[in-house]
Order: sequence, then C-alpha cells, then structure tokens
Amino acid sequence: MYHAYITRGLIVDSIYLLQLVVSVLVMGLAARFLSHIFNIPVIVFLLIGGVLFGPEVLNFIDPTMFGDGLTAIVSFSVAIIVFDGGLHIDIRHIRTIQKSILKLTTIGVLITFIGATLLTYLLLDADLKLAALFGALVTATGPTVITPIVRNLHINHKVSKVLELEGVLNDAASVILAAMVFEWIVSQLSGIEAIGFIAYRLFIGILMGAISGIALDRFLTKGPVITDQTARLVTLTLVLLTYVISESFGNESGILAVALFGIIMGMSGTPYKRAIKEFKSDIVFIMLSLIFILLAAMLKFDDIALIGAGEIAIVLLLVVLVRPIAVFVSAKGARFSTNEKLFISFIGPRGVVPASVATYFALKLDMLGIAGGQTLVGLVFFTVIITVVLTGTLSKYAANLLGVIPMEIIIIGGGEVGRTLAGRFEKRGENVVVIDTSDENCQKLLKMGIRVVHGDAGDLNILKKAGIENAKYVVATTDQDNTNLLVCQIAKSKFGFREEQMVARVNNIDNMHAFWDLGISSMSPPMTTALVLDNMVGRPNMFSMCEVGDEGEILEVKVTNPKVAGKAIKELSLPENSLLIMVRRGDQSIIAHGNLVLEFDDMVTVIGEGDGAKMVSDILMK
Repeated sequence: MYHAYITRGLIVDSIYLLQLVVSVLVMGLAARFLSHIFNIPVIVFLLIGGVLFGPEVLNFIDPTMFGDGLTAIVSFSVAIIVFDGGLHIDIRHIRTIQKSILKLTTIGVLITFIGATLLTYLLLDADLKLAALFGALVTATGPTVITPIVRNLHINHKVSKVLELEGVLNDAASVILAAMVFEWIVSQLSGIEAIGFIAYRLFIGILMGAISGIALDRFLTKGPVITDQTARLVTLTLVLLTYVISESFGNESGILAVALFGIIMGMSGTPYKRAIKEFKSDIVFIMLSLIFILLAAMLKFDDIALIGAGEIAIVLLLVVLVRPIAVFVSAKGARFSTNEKLFISFIGPRGVVPASVATYFALKLDMLGIAGGQTLVGLVFFTVIITVVLTGTLSKYAANLLGVIPMEIIIIGGGEVGRTLAGRFEKRGENVVVIDTSDENCQKLLKMGIRVVHGDAGDLNILKKAGIENAKYVVATTDQDNTNLLVCQIAKSKFGFREEQMVARVNNIDNMHAFWDLGISSMSPPMTTALVLDNMVGRPNMFSMCEVGDEGEILEVKVTNPKVAGKAIKELSLPENSLLIMVRRGDQSIIAHGNLVLEFDDMVTVIGEGDGAKMVSDILMK
C-alpha cells in the first residue's frame, strides 16, 4: 500500500510538472502575441509573466518542483539558444568589422568587467570577490534579446551584425570569466592557475566547436542521401552532444563550443542550412520561453526589496557610462559614425546567460556556506530587467533618433553594374542585398562585404529570402531585359511595390516602352551614354558640374529639419565639398542660390564629393 501511495504521488508530480511545462509554453505564445501588438521584445513579457505567475504573486508556477532538473533545463536551453545565434552569423558578410568584433569581445569585455566590479565594490561596499563575480556576469549582452530587436528594426546591416555577433561571442567570454572568478572565490586560484584555467577551457571549447562544425558540415554536404528532417535531428543531437562533452572535459566551456559550432555552420554552404534555421527558430522560442519564465518565477520580492539607491546607480552607470566607454574604445579606428557607436552603446541588454549562471552560482555558494549568493541573484536579475526593459521599449526611438535605420534595397544582378551600385549603397549606409545566379559574381560580392543570395530572382522564395517583404526599393541591373521586367512585375503584383520603388536597367532601347507602360523608372545605358557624350561635345563646362568621380554622390533630400526651414541657403553651414543645385517645391523647380529661403518639404538636389552630400542630407533632415 505504501508503494501504491508513492506511485500515485509520483504520478501526481509528473502530471504537475507537465502542467508547468504546458503553462509556460502557453504563456510564451501569449507573450509573443503581445510582443507583436505592442512592438516590444518578447523577453519583456516573459519576465513579467514569470514574476506574475510565480510563487511571489499567483503561485501558479513553482520552479523548485523541477529540483536539480532545473539546472539541466537551463543548461540545454542556453546551449541551443547560443548555437542558434551563431548559426545566423556569416563571418564572410562582415569582413570589414572583424576587428571591432574582436575588440568588443576582448577589450570591451575587460572594460565592462573592471567598470562593473569597481562600481559594485565602491557603491555597495561589497566584498571584492562578489563584486568581481557580478562584474564578470554582466559583461555578456544577451543575444536572445538583441537578435529580435535588430531584426525587427531592420537597422544598418553593419551595426546589426556587430551587435548580434558580439552577443553570441561575449556570452562565452562572460561565462569563462565568471567561472574563473567563481573558482577564485571557492578555491583561491593563484595567478598562474587562473591563466591555466582560462587557457584550458578556451582550448576545449574551441576544439569541440571546430570538430563538431566541420564534422556536421561534411556530413550534410558530402554524406549519404539526407532529408530535411534528418538534417534537423542530427544537428540538434550534435549540439547537445557537443555541449555535454565540452562541459565534461572543461566546466563552463560548453557555451564557447556551441557558439563556435553555430558560427561554423553559419558560414557553411550546406543546402540544409535553411531547414535547420527554421527548425531551430521554433525550438529556440520554446527554450527562451521556458528559461525566462522559470528564472523570473524564482525571483523573490525580498531580494528586490534589498535593492536601494546604490544598486540603481550601478545599473544606470553601466548603461550610460561603462557600456559607452567599452564601445567607443573598442570601435576606435573602425568605420562607424558617432551615431552608430551611440546606438551600439545603447543596445546592451543582459539576458539568459547572466540570469541562469547567477542562479547556478548562487545555489553553489549557498551549498558551500558562502554568503552573498542571493544578493548576487537579486542584483543580476535587477540588471537584466532594467536593461531589457530600457532596450526593448526605447530601441526603436533610439534608432530613429540616431538615424541607423537605412533603406532596404534589393539589387538584381551582381555583374559589374550591380556590384558598383551595391558598393555605393553600402558606403551610404544602406542595407543592400544582391541576388545573382553566378557563383563567381556571388564570391566577388562576398569579398566586398556585400550580402548576396545565390539563386534566380524570378523565384518568389529567393526574393523572400533576400528580404523583399521589407525592402523599399528593387533595382534590376542584369543584362537581360526579360529578367529585369519580370522581377519588377513580381515586385509590383506580389509584393505591392509602387512605381517609384522600382528601378530597372534596359539594355535594348526598343524595350523602353515596355518598362514605361508599367510605370517602372528605367534607364538605357546606350541612350544615357549618348546623351552624356552629346553634352560633353562643345559644352564641357556644363557637364563638368555633374562630374563627381567614384567617391561623389548626387542626392535628392527632403527638408524636414525645422531649424533649416525658413533660412536662406547662405545662412547654412554646409560642407565646402558640397553644392545645392536645384530645389523642387511642389510643381515648381527653382535654381538654388544663396538668397533662396528653404521651406519645409522642399526637395533639394545635392551634389558632393566624399561624404559631402551625405553631410548636407543630415543637416537638412535632422
């Protein structure tokens, strides 16, 4: 009878655990729905839901029921989330910013660690070791928060990739650093032992990540006949296996291993990458919901009540002082504008890794009888909540204010014209994707750091993969008029592009009317060349005013800056390497001159060398 009672008790416990899991998944779906409605990162609603339904409020979800299994859930969830983050990073697309990434994940992490440690030690009068543990934990920006933010905002491609890759890589750096500090607390590691600790775990993580990435890439590329389902299951199994083996040989090296594993797969050319990404996105959402709701449910109001002015000051100084210093020092000499650096500084939310690892360390400290574990958890969670809420609610406003949301432009054709045009758009800071069927052209574009999609632009799936649903312009530059016309027709009929959003190259002058009849802005290279040569013969001075060279630009800018409207052109402090040519006001075209007073919504044609035209654009549109 006692055995039956125990059996019934186990059945009840099992059902209760299943109820917890189902409840968390339902809450995750609700959080995702609210995220779409209010355009706020889903993690904000997950945290609110975890606290609301946790033991401190409604007591509907009690994470302690999972017992030691909670640590396993957190570990596996973090492994899959970090792998997914690495999977979406293709190093070939960010050749121009690799130094910045390296600095952010080394110098930036070190600056954040030192700054957070000193702030905690001085403002809270905390034990130096505990302050260092907190400093190590908060060096990690959360890829699970950053990735959805930058993808929803469609910010500058260069900036978004820096933020995404930083989030993936410094998670691993943070865990290793925190593990070293933790070992220092519990085992009093010396300097040489500490260096050995880090070096060994770096070696294990890099080795396991590289072996797994190379092995899976070869299996999916050269292995036997494989289905999408097989590819997904093999990938998931190998991710968890990589994490387990890496952790077995070197504690806290698993995250580095799966991060590198994901990056290698992100760079691979396996035909199953898309299927793996789609599958991983669903799993990551489940893991993300599970981990954040459970960890938020573990938060105790007593820990929050201990938070005072000192803790608040620490978090605010991390956001407005430490993070900007780390970013500006790391990005010194890089090709980032001040506004881009400011935006990168603002996007620094802490996420899954600090919260989960802090919980793990707190449990270990309590078991060892070392005080300060709960204080650490409370401070880390407070930091996570504040940085996530600030970033999630204000990121769109910050992006608009700092002007890091460029145009999304899809170029059809990666030949000489397409590559040249893509390079110019990239220099302007626009988000550019080129579609081409030629492997050779794709490789040339990748070497330029331009995003490229290999495939036929007449295929709807290829267009969607290139991001046509979010694009503002489609530019068809191939040497085939049928292809250019077809793509513009698809953009217009299937994706609702307006006439002014489609631009095409017409190779045969006889085909011009076909494009004009559809309202497509088009140009013919033979006709344009003839007109330019005509202007140069006998009238060289007239043409020379539009000769701006490879580094020059001609822009049409709308006056939206209230400080400019109502002022004469001569009153504006314009760059010397720029010139205002024409002002279009309604149906009227006016030659620009010094005494002309600009009005709101005027369309101004600007010509400039170097960054001159862009600088004028910034002045007129602020």
